[in-house]
Order: sequence, then C-alpha cells, then structure tokens
Amino acid sequence: LHFEIRDTRTEEPLDALEFLPKMNPEDKVMFNQIADDRDHVGFRLPVNDRADYGWGPGKGRPVYFITGERQGLAEHINRTTGVASSAGKFASAFAMGAELFKELDPEFASQMKAKALPAYVFAEEKPGNTQTCCVVSPYFYEEDNYVDDIQLAAAVFHHLGAGEEWLEKADYWGQLEEVTPWMELGRARHYQFYPFVNLGHYYLASSDTPMAEKYTEFMRRGLEHIRQRSKDCAFMNGVPFMWCSNNMVVAAVTQADLYNRITGDETYCEMEASLRDWLFGCNPWGTSMIVDFPKGGDYPERPHTSYLPTLGKSTPGGLIDGPQLRERLKDHSQYISMADGVESYAPFNQGVALYQDEIWDYATNEPTMDGTASLSYYLARRESEGRKEALWLRENDIRPVTERDIRGGIIRINPGSREIYLTFTADERFEGGRTVLETLKKHGIRASFFLTGNCLRNPQWQELVQEIIRQGHYVGPHGDKHLLYAPWDGDIEKSLVSPDSLRNDIAANMAELARAGVDLSQVRWFMPSYEHFNTETVRVAASMGLEVLHLTPGILTRADYTTPDMSSYKSSRELIEQLIDLEKEQGLKGAIVLIHPGVEASRTDRLYNYLNLIIRKLKSRGYIFNRLP
Repeated sequence: LHFEIRDTRTEEPLDALEFLPKMNPEDKVMFNQIADDRDHVGFRLPVNDRADYGWGPGKGRPVYFITGERQGLAEHINRTTGVASSAGKFASAFAMGAELFKELDPEFASQMKAKALPAYVFAEEKPGNTQTCCVVSPYFYEEDNYVDDIQLAAAVFHHLGAGEEWLEKADYWGQLEEVTPWMELGRARHYQFYPFVNLGHYYLASSDTPMAEKYTEFMRRGLEHIRQRSKDCAFMNGVPFMWCSNNMVVAAVTQADLYNRITGDETYCEMEASLRDWLFGCNPWGTSMIVDFPKGGDYPERPHTSYLPTLGKSTPGGLIDGPQLRERLKDHSQYISMADGVESYAPFNQGVALYQDEIWDYATNEPTMDGTASLSYYLARRESEGRKEALWLRENDIRPVTERDIRGGIIRINPGSREIYLTFTADERFEGGRTVLETLKKHGIRASFFLTGNCLRNPQWQELVQEIIRQGHYVGPHGDKHLLYAPWDGDIEKSLVSPDSLRNDIAANMAELARAGVDLSQVRWFMPSYEHFNTETVRVAASMGLEVLHLTPGILTRADYTTPDMSSYKSSRELIEQLIDLEKEQGLKGAIVLIHPGVEASRTDRLYNYLNLIIRKLKSRGYIFNRLP
C-alpha cells in the first residue's frame, strides 16, 4: 500500500499512519493497547507468540477500548479518568499526517484529515487521562495529564490554518499546565507526564500572535527548573532518574533547542550540549545510550530485545531506557534477577542511579520506540543545521566538500570538481622520494605526503623531508611505528590496539612532524598505517583534531607495493591502465590517488617512475592536481 511514495522521509510515519485508523476505526471508537503483560513469557518473535490470554497459547491478543473508565482484568486497576490524553494524540497525529501526505498522496491525506476533528471532539467530550492495563505485574503506563494533548491538537489545527478559534482553544488548555510537571517537580512515575515535552507550547511560542511571549516564558521556566537541579551535577544533568530517564533527557534537549530557535537566548545551550553528550557517553558509565552507536565506541551490546536471543541481531539506533534510581530498581527485584548474568558496569554503579548493559535488565537497558523517535527528530535537526553550515563554509571556501565511507574515512574531496589529490605514504622505504619531488616540481603540482615517525627519524630521509616541506606540499601523520590498527581478516571493528595506544602512536608521530619543522596547526589529515583502519581509528583521530583520509574506492594504484612472488601482484602498466579505465567509466572527480614512493627491492617495476606519464594522461582528460586543503 502506498509503496510508490515510500522513501526514507516517509516510510516510518506512513507505517504508523496506516496502522492508526485501525486503532480508531470509527468516531468515538478507539483502542490504545494491544495485549498486556501476560506476554512476558520469554523472548520470541511475534510470529512465534505463545502467550496465553485465556484462549490458549498463541491464539489471540486482547485489545483494550478507550472508554474513559478505570480498567483492569485482575487486581491491578488503572486510574483512568477520561479519553483526552489518547484522543488528543490521535487528533494531532491525524492532522499532521494529513499535512505531510497532502502532496504525496492526496487521497490518503484526505482520510487522515477526516479523522482529526472527530478525535478532537471526543477528547473535549471526555476530558481526562487514559492509562494502560496490566494483569500480572503492577506496571502500567500511568499517564496523569491530558491538557497538553488537547492543547497540542488545537495548536496543530491552528498552525495548519484551521482558524483563529483554534488558537483560543489551544491557549485555554495550555494555560492549565504552564510547565510540564516532571520538569517542575523533578520526579515522575512511569510515563506519568507524557509526552515528556509539550510541543503545544512550542507551536504557540513560535506563532505570530500576542500570546507567543507567554508560551516562550513557559518553555523557559521548564528549562530553568532542570538547570537549577543540574548545578550540583558534574554532567549538568538535572533530569530525574526515573524509568526511561533517557527519554526525559531527549525531551529536555528538544525543548532547549526549540527555545533557542525561537528566542536566540543561549542560556540553556550549555545544558543542552551536556545532556546530548550524556546520551553519547559523557556520563558516569562512559557508555553511549544508543545501541550499536557510535561504531568503535562503548555502547549497549546486550539490550533487552527479542532480536538478540532469537536472531542474534541487535536493534541498531535504539535509545535505551537509561539509568534509574537505586531505590526504584529495588521495586523491580522480583522481575530482575542479578543471577541471570554478571552485572556490567558494577564499579560505576556506586551512586544514586544504576545502569546495566544486560539483556535481563528491562528497566534500564530496553530500547524504546518513543524515545528513539524523539531522539531521531532532534538529531535530524542537528543534521539539517550541520548541512546548512557546511554549505556556507563551502560557499565561502572555508571547508571542502567531503565524501566518506561507512567507517567515516574521507574517500573524495570536492567530488563536484575535476581535482585529483595525489598522496604518498612512506615508512622505512622512501627511495623514490626524489623522483616524485622532481616530477611534481616539473608540473608545478603540490601534493600530500604522509610520513611515519620511523621515516622522520631516519637520517637517510631527513634532507628529503625538509625539501618536501620547503616546496609547500602537505605533510601529515601516517602513524609513528607503522602499526596495524585493525585486522585484515574477520571483524575489522575488533581493534588490534587500544584507544590509548592508538592515541599515543599518533601523538608520537605528530611530535616527530613538529621536530621536522611541520606547522602542526596546519595538520588536519591523517592517513592510517597500511591505509587500513576501523571506526575506532576515526573516532580517536577526531578526538585529536584529525580527519582520517582513505583512498577512493576502485583505484588500485595502492597495489604498487606488490612483488612478483605475490598472487596479487600488479605491474605498473596494469595499474595505470586500470586507473585510466576507471576514469572513463566513472570519472575521478575529487579522487584520492595513492602511490608508494618506497617499495621492496624485489619490485623493480616501480609505479613512482611513471608518475610523469600518469599526470600527463589525466591532465589531458581535463583534471587538475592539488594538495589537500
């Protein structure tokens, strides 16, 4: 259904919107829960569901109506008082869905729009909160507020041009809850005040109306409460360590970002950055809170998900619940058994909040859909701003356009131009350096050289290095001892050196560059030893202010080190022909071309002796050569 309009921008919202009418098949008929905690009978895929809800294992799941009345099938009865907290969400989702798809699929958008107003009417007809139901355990989604949901729906209607009466409605409901309660109180039960950020306030604060200032102040007050609580925290985190604390962190950074966008006030930017960094590892546990991200870093490897034991797969990109107060975790003790596995991060679990990267810990290590979706929005905002900044930097010749591989290494620079970047790496062998320099000088070309500490310390090459620097070529690090950072076979992400060892190797190389007279303030690019690296290499280099340079895929000139006794041996003629053929097939715009100026003595057919021919051939095809910017 709607397959023709699916793309990365619409796929997930479309999946949700196609499902939403099933939860609201007709006016005032709504559902907000499928199944219940009787499904806690072990890890399995939905197709293998064996939960028994009274009809036999795997024979059906209950669906709970939104009635506005308290519900519960056993001793645990929820505290529902109305339908508005759910119906309001339906209304705003339908309205925004209609707006998103009005050009892509007008018929589908019309169906969404037709459902938005009846959902809103239902919300106002039965104001109050709807909570979920549980049977086995006392845990349910305890949403207690609802005015924010009605406010958001009315604010969205007004934002989309439905009329001024919707502004009045949004203001009425918005004034009833000036600050999101958890922000003000510093506490909350499980999803007690949800959504964790009030976007209705944002719509009104960003509107061109007299009430904008009032709602901007409401947003500021919420942030100020969090900031005041953060003053005694080294990580500047004033978010309460409740269940799903990470979701509240995302709410806080989202509100800080939106507030700054509206006002330009930077009061809360530092707190926003600290909370964002908290999610990426700047926290007492030193771990990212996002499954499988960043690659090469420390992140949740054993999240509470059925995928792990059933498929051996993770949930990449999923935001986990996050740390929780020690006393709150005690409430889960009958459901979480430390005996199920070794407690990870035990040395760091000495404070008020605990976190375990264990599959049995559903309370701190389970990826959540709403938290992940909210974080996706925030990160998309950062990506959008980053692209705008990058465009400005490029247009003003401050920063080049770069193309990266999956691990973050740069494989092309300014790919829209007909520039080629000649690069040369050297360790202990550098016998072709003079030949290379003479050829480059003949053509008036400046190139880029990456030299190891071994090379720089070798008295045999010191005069040559000085000449490279004098001629204005880029000179950067290639690793001090020419270490292999990652395995050739198997999992490339399993580093062969520790981050500290890698950092020390690069630092020692940089020290040798400085001794040789290289201005380190101009050293930006790092080509790892053997031109081989993993994501951790990129991350560590970035922490030192360096960007990893790789080679443009498809170019085989790097194989000029091979010797006749190798099965992978390539002659210089083969390498040159392959390079020209590749240029004919896909072009070499922005390409990074590597030639080794030093090879084994057994290789007498040395590619650097043909550098003049390579340059002439590519110049004749309209290319220019440049050093790295």
